Amino acid sequence: MELFQKHQETLKRAVATIGSREYWSSYPESPRAYGEDAPTNGEAAFQDRLGKPFEIDQPSSGFSAGGEFSPYGIELGVTYPTADVESLISAATTAMEQWGKASIEDRVSVCLEILDRLKENSFEMAHAVMQTTGQAFLMAFQAGGPHALDRGLEAVAYAYAEMTRLPGGQMQWEKPQGKRDPLLIEKQWRIRPRGIAVTVGVSTFPTWNGYPGIFASLATGNPVIIKPHPGTILPLALFAETARTVLAEAGFDPNTVMLAVDTPDAPIAKELVMDPAVGIVDYTGGSSFGDWLEENVTHALVFTEKAGVNSVVIDSVPDLKGVFRNLSVSLTMYSGQMCTTPQNVYVPASGITVGEEQVSFDEVASGLAAAIDGLLADNQRAGDILGSIKGGEIAGRIADAAGSGYVLLESREIAHPNFADAEVRSPVIVKVDAEDTDAYMREMFGPVIYVIATSGTEESLRLAKDSAIAHGALTWLIYTTDSDTMESAIDSAVDAGVSVAFNLAGGLYVNQSTAFSDFHVTGANPAGNASLTDPAFVAGRFRVVGIRISA
Repeated sequence: MELFQKHQETLKRAVATIGSREYWSSYPESPRAYGEDAPTNGEAAFQDRLGKPFEIDQPSSGFSAGGEFSPYGIELGVTYPTADVESLISAATTAMEQWGKASIEDRVSVCLEILDRLKENSFEMAHAVMQTTGQAFLMAFQAGGPHALDRGLEAVAYAYAEMTRLPGGQMQWEKPQGKRDPLLIEKQWRIRPRGIAVTVGVSTFPTWNGYPGIFASLATGNPVIIKPHPGTILPLALFAETARTVLAEAGFDPNTVMLAVDTPDAPIAKELVMDPAVGIVDYTGGSSFGDWLEENVTHALVFTEKAGVNSVVIDSVPDLKGVFRNLSVSLTMYSGQMCTTPQNVYVPASGITVGEEQVSFDEVASGLAAAIDGLLADNQRAGDILGSIKGGEIAGRIADAAGSGYVLLESREIAHPNFADAEVRSPVIVKVDAEDTDAYMREMFGPVIYVIATSGTEESLRLAKDSAIAHGALTWLIYTTDSDTMESAIDSAVDAGVSVAFNLAGGLYVNQSTAFSDFHVTGANPAGNASLTDPAFVAGRFRVVGIRISA
């Protein structure tokens, strides 16, 4: 209970904020908020990890480097404990005996303490995220640290709210019987965890996408086996180390959280999730394996965030400069390796209204290309925005896109000023017509942008909607000064199950979603079946068992 009291105010504020949806963050996103020594100490801690075994006292049959590498070209050399699936499942089953019977308050307070400890190691985590994903440092710090922690805290708040809806302890139930004595019975309800949870990590945002499911499962009494992407292991290994330390200090079996490292040549995810003891699977990544999970893992609750084709529809704007500034950043951030990055920009072939003037399609398309070219003209700034390419297939996608239409801006290789071996590529921008659906009606993950000439905004919205329904989408961005068009776009977005933003021209980008306020993925189209985070994301992770005792 001491831990619960320590974090009670944070939990209370988090639960209130998921209801109010206002802005609040428990973890500062500015690196300056962590003290003068934090950056140096964090980088030193990261450097000390390199070239060594990552020691975790869990079931192990040896050490492996998985398939982990740094997109920036530095030598990581970290090896991780490996174990067979049977040993991991057995250890998790044993851990669940104690963890599943713990009080709601005890489990939640342990989760909050883990989050607090992770906050203190934000700089070490930032370097780990940066050097394994290819994100630029500031993005790695914010998305891998405080923003990910906010998403984890959000999941804990939802879990706590759902589990405490019922009366705690024992109550007396009384049914009047007229002149006869009332029927009396003592009632209580116990939370029963669903089973072992498996988190299958993603290579690009391992903590931001991983924490919601991990913390939702832990808070509701389920042990978690974390199966990182083999190319991005260290961030989730750091999490596992911290979580196991807190669990042990609180008197729980540290095997409540375990790491399951595999390699691209010998994957274990399918064997792991198909074990009948597994009750929950959280997955972020490509659609192919996500679809397989949804279709085959019928014995467990499966939560997926997959892929989609995100759209921008430009109808009318008061000023193009602000639009180009905003779009040039959102289209290039982390080389388009974000699941929320726009890919398709729909513009009427007849042009758009800008203030009182009509601006042609070609002026809009060339203006966007020029804005992106200018933004990335300086190599240092380009490196800070683009980061480094993580996926090995991206160069092929760039070439494929360039051959599918008229190239407005060629992709170029950029020399990163700080990392000579980093692969940095500016985006290719390709002009196509609406009927060229084979080119743009597919996800081209990476720095690929299509500008699509349509017969008008009505067709732009129809194509965006068709794309979302068929292939999934996480975000839409609409520019219009017309209220009727806005209402039509809202209706289309709701029908397609896509979160939509309008007229962004400042420092807020469509790529970004904010914990406690924005729902990341709706679960209403093929981009994923879950939403981070809503009540449905946590409620199925436990069951309620009623107990009646005759008075």
